Amino acid sequence: MRLDKFLKVSRIIKRRTVAKEIADKGRIQVNDRVAKSSTDVAVGDTLTIGFGNKTLVVRVDELVDTTKKNDAESMYTVIDQQSSPN
Repeated sequence: MRLDKFLKVSRIIKRRTVAKEIADKGRIQVNDRVAKSSTDVAVGDTLTIGFGNKTLVVRVDELVDTTKKNDAESMYTVIDQQSSPN
């Protein structure tokens, strides 16, 4: 599954276009490598996502094409979440 689609379906990022922008700016890493929006993700991959002032590290647990809001969190496990001081 494409990285931007995974981020949208899992609801880590609400819109696919926003996920694409963030990835193409080099703010997302898959297994410690900078990833583009078209990068394929697989179960077991580790994603490091840099939002403005916080960093989120998640592990991909499941890949599904569509999901309900309540089931979206089962697609990943949060490994680490850091906020950078202002």
